[in-house]
Amino acid sequence: MVDLSESGAVSPGHGRHGQGSGNNGKKTSKKARTRRGKRGRRRRNKKNNRNNKTPPPYLPPEAEEGNIEYKLKLVNPTQYRFEHLATQLKWRLQEGRGEAVYQIGVEDNGLLVGLTEADMKASLKTLKRMAEKVGADITLLREREVDYDLDRNTRKIAEVLVRKVPDDQQFLDLRVAVLGNVDAGKSTLLGVLTQGELDNGRGRARLNLFRHLHEIQTGRTSSISFEILGFNSKGEVVNYSESRTAEEICESSSKMITFIDLAGHHKYLKTTIFGLTSYCPDFAMLVVSANTGIAGTTREHLGLAMALKVPIFIVVSKVDLCSRGTVERTVRQLERVLKQPGCNKVPMVVSSPDDAVTAAQQFTQSSCITPIFTLSTVSGESLDLLKVFLNILPPLSNSKEQEELMQQLTEFQVSSVAIICQCQRVMTVTSDWLLQGMVMVSPKMNPTICCQFEAAIVLLFHAKTFRRGSQVTVHVGNVRQTATVECLHGKDELRTGERAVVRFRFIKHPEYLRLGAKLLFREGVTKGIGHVSRLLPPFQNHDQNQNQNHDQNLQEH
Repeated sequence: MVDLSESGAVSPGHGRHGQGSGNNGKKTSKKARTRRGKRGRRRRNKKNNRNNKTPPPYLPPEAEEGNIEYKLKLVNPTQYRFEHLATQLKWRLQEGRGEAVYQIGVEDNGLLVGLTEADMKASLKTLKRMAEKVGADITLLREREVDYDLDRNTRKIAEVLVRKVPDDQQFLDLRVAVLGNVDAGKSTLLGVLTQGELDNGRGRARLNLFRHLHEIQTGRTSSISFEILGFNSKGEVVNYSESRTAEEICESSSKMITFIDLAGHHKYLKTTIFGLTSYCPDFAMLVVSANTGIAGTTREHLGLAMALKVPIFIVVSKVDLCSRGTVERTVRQLERVLKQPGCNKVPMVVSSPDDAVTAAQQFTQSSCITPIFTLSTVSGESLDLLKVFLNILPPLSNSKEQEELMQQLTEFQVSSVAIICQCQRVMTVTSDWLLQGMVMVSPKMNPTICCQFEAAIVLLFHAKTFRRGSQVTVHVGNVRQTATVECLHGKDELRTGERAVVRFRFIKHPEYLRLGAKLLFREGVTKGIGHVSRLLPPFQNHDQNQNQNHDQNLQEH
């Protein structure tokens, strides 16, 4: 009897285990055993690969609406097919208000199939022809390899941005409110983005943004200012580095980012809130200094943007002033705050161009995604990632919503009398009677003003209780005025976190309000949000005031 564990004797002609005498009792060489062992492992691995294939990667299924189109391939289409593809591209551009994203190498169900190099090259050539036919340009955002099966060759998918100036407008305009604590670097960041030159470390880039002498002397913003950054149809930056005036930037751009630079100091909080409520920003950019972290008004600004449901992304600036460990500690601090139950956000740190593309797409598709950028305005580190993000950032509203908005009657909010004064030569009006907070509306709307209104509110924070007689500063759009709480329906008082329908009365003069308009009120540490649920016309206000006074006199006697 031969011990197989020692000899390893195997006879290929006598049974599976070779227990016969085919090798005349001679031991198999070590080299032969090694070869057979490798072949056995390869067979086992191949079998395991067949049984445990990596599941194929998927994107969400293609939506009929929106500006994202999936195409498996676009290789040598017939003329009829090409005309159909061009018409389809027009539809996607219309849905994206001048922008569309094509995913090449992807099936309609979202399966990432990928294309060979030759097919991908031919597909991109066809897409370029389609774009030229409709007067658009294409920009290759990224290519990714797809390799989910070891038995297949590696293929690629491509993500392409198609951009065209819409026929009914000059350019696509997105408004971004800039928030953050004082000295976080907000104005410096905007100066670098819009001027095209890095900062010298002492705030040189922000000087062109200040409007008042005391802002230049202190280096702190106290008013609302506007700065623009453009992108042409090819995705290239257009700013003051090559253009002298704002008009030249607008003429050369297919997409405009209008930054609303808001004050960071707590004593200018009313100005910051006015900017958020009156200018209706599409997005908010919260700037946090890497060396100080979450400090001052940072949490308050974050809470205001969330209360007004403005999508927010975060920029951690001044990374050149501190170590990598300090930057990571600040990012972790932000992640903890964003994940808290009150926020319920999913932080997404952007560290590569691929991350920037993904962040721009997911940011508008999901309200919980919060991109985080870490950059320096002095060294320019990761500044290009923010530009990639802003270039790809799509509008929140689609073409259908824009059409509905265009069909509505005219309503123009007066947020700055100085701007109106510049237009006197065009208008038939004078600025003597114009005040901030007024509106210019179509007579067909039958506009009315009110001294009292009701709002469904939630009290975000109050040190004690919120009751009848309390006075708060109310912000509704461009309206900012002190109001008194006349009554709380069904309750005597409110505490933090409670809800109620409250009647407010303006103490100075009546205002024009709209039903459903977002409302924010504050007084010291007291803060609350809600929406206008009922308007009381002036005559009704007068009658109710008389009835209340009469009831009060009866109670006194």
